[in-house]
Amino acid sequence: LAVDPSKPFHYRWLVLVTVAILYNLVFMIGRAVFWELNNLNPVLWYSLDYSCDLIYLLDTVIHAHEGYLEQGILVRDLGKLRQNYIESRRWVSDLLSMIPTDLAYVWWPPSTLIVRLNRLIRLPRMMEFFDRTETRTGYPNSFRICKVVFAIIVLIHWNACFYFAISYAIGFGSDNWVYNLTGQKNSSLSRQYIYSFYWSTLTLTTIGETPQPENDVEYLFVVADFLAGVLIFATIVGNIGSMISNMNVARVEFQNKMDGVKQYMAFRRVSKELEARVIRWFAYTWANKQALDEDRVLAALPDKLKAEIAIHVHLDTLKQVRIFQDCEPGLLEELVLKLRLQVFSPGDYICRKGDVGKEMYIVKRGRLSVVADDEKTVLATLGAGSVFGEVSVLDIAGNKTGNRRTANVRSLGYSDLFCLGKRELWKALADYPEARQSLMERGCQILRKDGLLDEEAFKRAQEENETLKDKVDRIDRLVGNLQTRLARLHAEYISQQTKLKQRLSRVEKR
Repeated sequence: LAVDPSKPFHYRWLVLVTVAILYNLVFMIGRAVFWELNNLNPVLWYSLDYSCDLIYLLDTVIHAHEGYLEQGILVRDLGKLRQNYIESRRWVSDLLSMIPTDLAYVWWPPSTLIVRLNRLIRLPRMMEFFDRTETRTGYPNSFRICKVVFAIIVLIHWNACFYFAISYAIGFGSDNWVYNLTGQKNSSLSRQYIYSFYWSTLTLTTIGETPQPENDVEYLFVVADFLAGVLIFATIVGNIGSMISNMNVARVEFQNKMDGVKQYMAFRRVSKELEARVIRWFAYTWANKQALDEDRVLAALPDKLKAEIAIHVHLDTLKQVRIFQDCEPGLLEELVLKLRLQVFSPGDYICRKGDVGKEMYIVKRGRLSVVADDEKTVLATLGAGSVFGEVSVLDIAGNKTGNRRTANVRSLGYSDLFCLGKRELWKALADYPEARQSLMERGCQILRKDGLLDEEAFKRAQEENETLKDKVDRIDRLVGNLQTRLARLHAEYISQQTKLKQRLSRVEKR
């Protein structure tokens, strides 16, 4: 019976409860005022009323058994759940909303549906559904605007019902302000509601002209409506304006950055050609959603969740690199957090021949060309998934290229590349010595395959770079090997001595 509020079942149940609450919120006041609506199909209305009451009853049971977190663990003990429900005082509103006020039909006619007003006490459950939806949806600002529009419509609907009720109390057609039932059109249900809704909209929004009140009750009602319109609608319009501006906050921030760069280029008198390239780069990054600052967006998340998101987004890309295949998962998790996306414009050089290699690149999108020194001859073309510069970040001693770039790589169009720096890689490898050794061996294999590794220089560098700890470990391994060999020799000596004694004993007996 314990219900986990984080599961989809609980959210779907809140949807059903919200539908029941909305039914009471809209049709209860409408049927109480526009009696023709209630007389259309009484059996249907009573069926819907008591179906909603049944949903309220089941919701009370579910509400009393909703799990809660205690020291980070979901409590499922039914006794604790019920005790928490009682102590939170939520049972008060649930109980009040289920009081069978329909018994008042014994004294009043069934059209007096205002007796079911207590059903609206369960509105907090609808607010809970709205909060959950706002959290779950991928378009929170759009949902907030829809929620505000819905609140406006409900407010106008209730005010329209109040207007029609006051017209009934004063007398239909008694003056120009109240609703006039004279005529076939005005007596129809659709015209009654539409005109009341129209009058309520004009009054609450304080736009347009409405009939002039003629007695004190009418004046007081109109004044109350004007005050509600000024206060409530001013707040609502302000909230909508804030939501719309929040929807464009990313665009505004991006535009401010671009304007700042434009002002700088104008101040420094940058050439028109270069300025046009910069503007085209900004346009490309915005059009392809590359202007998002991932570090700032994910800064609020804990490191573990950031790592999981980065793994989901970048792990497959990182596994395309030969030297990282079959690496420890922990090392890959650290490396994916260090990948940085870079965007290159058409004609930009990612690297030039002879440059010191400090980064490796993985092509995410776009096409690159490997060109000769004349910058015209295309030697090869790289596409999505291609990797280059991976050996240079390992800084392997004995590399005949001296960790320098061996070719010119140029972007044909706009290209998105993931970059991993040498410093970030070695910082991650500091905690994974076995992985570091494995990567070095794979890098050496690649250099040997291409004939770019000087074996003597590599061995000499290994001996020179050997740390004190490595030397002690090597000596310890040598001592261990010697001890093993001495133990074997000693065992062989004992075995031979035993055999010799047995032979001497047999000779003496003969």
